[in-house]
Amino acid sequence: MGNPNVGKSAFFSRLTGVRVIISNYPGTTVEFTKGYLKLGEEMAEVIDVPGTYTLEPTSKAEEVATEMLKDGDLVIDVVDATNLERNLFLTMQLLERDIPVIVALNVWDDTKHRGIHIDVKKLEQLLGVPVVPTVAVTGEGMKELVTRIHEAASPPVSHRTRDERWAAVGRIIEQVQTVTHRHHTWLEHLGDASVKPFPGIPIAVLVLLTSFMIIRFIGESLIGYISEPLFNNLWAPLMMRLSEFLGSGGFLHDILIGKLISGEIDFIQSFGILTTGLFIPFGAVLPYVLAFYLVLGFLEDLGYLPRVAVLLDTLMHRLGMHGYAIIPTLLGLGCNVPGILATRILESKRERFIVATLISIAVPCAALQAMVIGLVGGEGWHYVAIVYGTLFVVWIILGLILNLTVKGFSPELLIEIPPYRLPSARILAVKLWMRILGFLKEAIPIVMLGIFVITILYALNVFDYIANFAAPVVSGLLGLPREATAALAIGFLRKDMAVGMLGALSLSANQLVVGSVVLAMFFPCIASFVVLARELKLKGMLVATGIMIAASLVVGSLLNLIL
Repeated sequence: MGNPNVGKSAFFSRLTGVRVIISNYPGTTVEFTKGYLKLGEEMAEVIDVPGTYTLEPTSKAEEVATEMLKDGDLVIDVVDATNLERNLFLTMQLLERDIPVIVALNVWDDTKHRGIHIDVKKLEQLLGVPVVPTVAVTGEGMKELVTRIHEAASPPVSHRTRDERWAAVGRIIEQVQTVTHRHHTWLEHLGDASVKPFPGIPIAVLVLLTSFMIIRFIGESLIGYISEPLFNNLWAPLMMRLSEFLGSGGFLHDILIGKLISGEIDFIQSFGILTTGLFIPFGAVLPYVLAFYLVLGFLEDLGYLPRVAVLLDTLMHRLGMHGYAIIPTLLGLGCNVPGILATRILESKRERFIVATLISIAVPCAALQAMVIGLVGGEGWHYVAIVYGTLFVVWIILGLILNLTVKGFSPELLIEIPPYRLPSARILAVKLWMRILGFLKEAIPIVMLGIFVITILYALNVFDYIANFAAPVVSGLLGLPREATAALAIGFLRKDMAVGMLGALSLSANQLVVGSVVLAMFFPCIASFVVLARELKLKGMLVATGIMIAASLVVGSLLNLIL
């Protein structure tokens, strides 16, 4: 257990490795992580409890953290040694709970850089529990902590009031900690600068643009040099042999291989389970998702994201949120599913509804972005800029409208800003591996199911009926050919796949822009839709769906008129 931003996740990963299980706490949507640690001849179950500042909960995550105390045999209290006074308040509460505690003084290396001196032996004596200095990123102190786990103690401490706890913390700090003067490091100067409007906003723009360029460079490189050559040179010949074996046609052929385009397999348009069904998630989407999560993990571990939250707090409040909502929004740029799930860190129901709705409408996932960049970018990069610019304007305007119309409150931003730290390559790799596995588990079954359903619907001419029914809207308001109706319908299964279908319709550049924006704003993919229903409940999901349909039709019609 520990406060947010004390290095708890890195600490947990050091104890358990990469074989972990992510679960929802029973009866809630709050996630926790579980792993295993070998203690002598026994295997101990280790649980990473959601970060909390107090055992007097103010949010659902803190409620779960408090409730989970009943399930544990002992608590490893991870404390940020550079913020000892603030962290010890939770320690005081834990000592009152009659459960064995061992304290890990994490980020120990930073105390030396900051001129902080802590008498560990004295602190251990005053608390009555073992105290071990650790640096989770490098592994320093972890072995000593594991060997001392059996010393975890539950000293007799009576329940105190909030003021009494803070008074006790103050007395401890006076006896164990001294701070000496030292000059700021360049990282600390940069940290101060990045939360001020100037130069913070130019820095944020530079960071986001650089991140976008790096993601695009890594994604395109992985596709151009690895995934496409593998599929075209190795997988395509095997599929052509299977196609010949199946007779180059028929129902089973259409399910497994899809339609041949000019006698060849087209991994975007064939729509077979073994062709498009594998290429979309592995060949076209995974490279961009991998690149996005690599950059996101770097910014997280560097300590930059909380500074963006502070910097954007005023803007976000005008949209009915506080600055920390930028974190789910950025996650949504990788995949809407974790973005919507991350809204549970927000305190009010109103905020969660607004952020989840805006993510579903105006935040394109990495898979969709990959297809938009590849398809629309081929017509010119200014068209890509129109797509992104439109979605950003929609995000702003729709946020302002929701702020005025959705009842409830948006609390002030109370967030801990960690110091800048150079990320650990090992921790980055572990986090990237876990996120990629989560993406593949979520995406592949749905893509396979989507391809199968699409093939069946094509065989039954269902899309022809849909196209006829929706033609007045699609052709009249949006200026798209009636064949684009099928792509809009398929967007409910996979938006990236739907944009790929637009590429086969010989659309003009302006029509591609309209189609891409409408697809981005229309129903989220089925995985996001399911998560949206779970997070917002049935009523909230239906309201959000109505907003999506209305907003996508209005914006698509306006774009069609303007372009």
